[in-house]
Amino acid sequence: MDINKGLPAIQSHKDLHVWIIENLKMVPVPERAYGNFFEEHCYIVLHVPQSLKATQRVSNDLHYWVGKQAGADAQGAAETFVQHLQEALHDAPVQHREAQEHESDCFRSYFRPGIIYRKGGLACGLKHVETDMYNIQRLLHIQGRKHVSATEVELSWNSFNEGDIFLLDLGKVMIQWNGPKTSIAEKARGLALTCSLQDRERGGRAQIGVVDDEVEATDLMQIMEAVLGCRVGNLHTAMPDKSINQLQKANVRLYHVYEKGKDLVVQELATSPLTQDLLQEEDCYILDQGGFKIYVWQGRTSSLQEKKAAFTRALGFIQAKGYPAHTNVEVVNDGAESAAFKQLFRTWSNEQRRNNPGGMGKGIQVKPDVGKLRSQPELAAQLRMVDDGSGKVEMWCIQDSCRQPMDPKHHGQLCADSCYLVLYAYQNMGRVQYMLYLWQGPQASAHEIKALNCNAEELDLMYHGALVQEHVTMGSEPPHFLAILKGQLVVFQGDTGHNEKGQPASTTRLFQVQGTDSYNTRTMEVPARASALNSSDIFLLVTPDICYLWFGKGCSGDQREMARMVVTVISRKNEETVLEGQEPPHFWEALGGRAPYPSNKRLPEDVSSFQPRLFECSSQTGHLVLMEVMFFSQEDLDKYDIMLLDTWQEIFLWLGQAASEWKKEAVAWGREYLKTHPAGRSPATPIVLVKQGHEPPTFTGWFLSWDPYKWTNNQSYEEVVEGSLGATSAVSEITAEVKNFQLSRWPSHGRASPLALQALKGSQDSSKSELELGPKAGSSNSSSTSTRTTASTSTRTSASSSTSTTTSSSTSTYHSSPRSMVSGNLPREQLMHQAAEDLPDGVDPAHKEFYLSDSDFQDIFGKSKEEFYSMAKWKQQQEKKQLGFF
Repeated sequence: MDINKGLPAIQSHKDLHVWIIENLKMVPVPERAYGNFFEEHCYIVLHVPQSLKATQRVSNDLHYWVGKQAGADAQGAAETFVQHLQEALHDAPVQHREAQEHESDCFRSYFRPGIIYRKGGLACGLKHVETDMYNIQRLLHIQGRKHVSATEVELSWNSFNEGDIFLLDLGKVMIQWNGPKTSIAEKARGLALTCSLQDRERGGRAQIGVVDDEVEATDLMQIMEAVLGCRVGNLHTAMPDKSINQLQKANVRLYHVYEKGKDLVVQELATSPLTQDLLQEEDCYILDQGGFKIYVWQGRTSSLQEKKAAFTRALGFIQAKGYPAHTNVEVVNDGAESAAFKQLFRTWSNEQRRNNPGGMGKGIQVKPDVGKLRSQPELAAQLRMVDDGSGKVEMWCIQDSCRQPMDPKHHGQLCADSCYLVLYAYQNMGRVQYMLYLWQGPQASAHEIKALNCNAEELDLMYHGALVQEHVTMGSEPPHFLAILKGQLVVFQGDTGHNEKGQPASTTRLFQVQGTDSYNTRTMEVPARASALNSSDIFLLVTPDICYLWFGKGCSGDQREMARMVVTVISRKNEETVLEGQEPPHFWEALGGRAPYPSNKRLPEDVSSFQPRLFECSSQTGHLVLMEVMFFSQEDLDKYDIMLLDTWQEIFLWLGQAASEWKKEAVAWGREYLKTHPAGRSPATPIVLVKQGHEPPTFTGWFLSWDPYKWTNNQSYEEVVEGSLGATSAVSEITAEVKNFQLSRWPSHGRASPLALQALKGSQDSSKSELELGPKAGSSNSSSTSTRTTASTSTRTSASSSTSTTTSSSTSTYHSSPRSMVSGNLPREQLMHQAAEDLPDGVDPAHKEFYLSDSDFQDIFGKSKEEFYSMAKWKQQQEKKQLGFF
């Protein structure tokens, strides 16, 4: 780095670097403070991915972030530093301008489990995050689905609404209040952020309470009311979500930007779908995507002055268009474009693709090494083959709304006006997995298509939801589908051409054979006329008397070999081989006479250098809303999600276990995604429905690493909140001093915190201080002596960043054990099968079992109290019901 320009050193082993602009200098932010942004400052963020696999080739990204209250000087300094960094990094990064609360998905993907907006500025000399400070009272408003953010708001009930999550942070205690209209997914992601704050800012020493139901969590509500006062009136309605839907993103316009004299000219060139050849290397262009994002593309031979003016031009364009000032801006250089930019074009080819035979693209003519599919899921993903096609195949034709089994000898013979189900079973990692292909003919009726889907659902129920369902249409069959049919797929335009005795009908038919092996060969019936011929392919002309095997001049030996295999499927008549240019008169007579047809060698299909992209799906006013997750991994999939993985050749819809009711919508969302894609995607692109726990290697191979046992170890949000992962002590008690405030009763119930929190409000203690317990409440048997416990009496869990298990860091949760209000040695006869009114004074009826002696407890429950309170709440309740303590 150039020290003279005030640029800091960049550590080559780190993915992410964050700097704050302080006194017009770039000051590094400590890693534990990443994700914290003060609204009076500007920040610079550099991301240089270190550990992505080859299939996830991504650009480097350089962002400058502008806080809502940032001054002009700080903004100017940030932009200047970004330009100097760009030059020092040889124009490799994609540049982004990010505005507070309107950041790009790329930017938000760096900060898991969320971004925290902090009021004011960072006072000179103070740290970004003080990990040992407990004299805190703040209220955070938590919003977002996959990308979560928390904004500091006024410490008042007026800040709350019924559709969002709020975190009351009191230093040693953090209370997450979930609005009554929040989903479990939102609650889980909010809890992940809460636990992250607990870990980073309190060193894991704060206690976390969750209010899901105010009536049940009375103890926590009393603490909240002590801080916020009593709530008056109803909760506000949440502000409507302003996410941009796919329909809005489909509107793409390309503008040529150039100077004419002293004037800057912006001329509209084209609308979607765009083609790459519109971009000339000596010019600059602005691409406007629905007004929500502006791209500036800079040709490699454009002037340095033009490159420096990129952001200025973009902001001028935004102003001229009347777009909001926070509109996201991305500046890309010729040869270093982002994945999002490339996918706005119909095709995109990189020069280096010739040196990357393993990359994505339809035009790759490399014979698959199927022997490596089992050990290399990334190969399975790129080849779109779960195995070599040697597994068990069952096939049905949809007739009269029912599925009719097909004779194995006719498995590859399909009709264009029908629908078929193909079930394939194979071994993977020692267990049987299933693929169900839903093949839809282009002439099939809406009634047949509906019956196809209904029968697929019936099969899925029969197999207990274990089927991976792939929707395919004629002509777009994936390689594995062709492989299980051994390259003998033949699609007839009418019936299959055989009468009841299996003999061919007396008619003239023409079939086009395309492919070089069993993984890419398909045969389609075409109109029986000469204009349908093509010199690059092989055709079978079936007449009442003879079958002609016509070899075009451009066909290869492999094509001829596959065609000879297909002939036996279509016709048993006498076969005559005909070379192009040597056809007998009868050949042309059967086709109705000679006619012009394509004779030039077919050009190879475009090789598109598109990387896979992962999105979270949701719906807004009937339209699909997608949130992209960059640099994705298995950790980004959780049980509440529907995720869309676009590998360009296929669309995968992944359904989490808790999202199964959205199965029908998921496939419709996949079709909407293709229909509204700005690049003009083919609606015939196969759509694959994958359910959590049943992922095929064609899906898992796109991820950096995949743990097939991850889902079996996950805990749900409810289990985490209930403290089901095991308490370190049977009773966890903690109190704190508060200004003129003390609670004197032990709550009888409360979902997230049945622990003895007597009072909490902005403790001034340091992290090394111990918290003093208040006197026990209850009967005359209560002890008035105080005991001591550390603030970290908590359950530590090692949960994944999937929201179903809160966060990748450790978490503290309340335990499901009561605090005794009477002596813990009552006879079992006074407790078992006793109604609440018959219990001794001071006994909590919700926790009768706690008042047993340790020996009686062990004798009745068969375990210690500590073991019992380590169990999930529902398991505790179940045992208590069975033993007469409920």
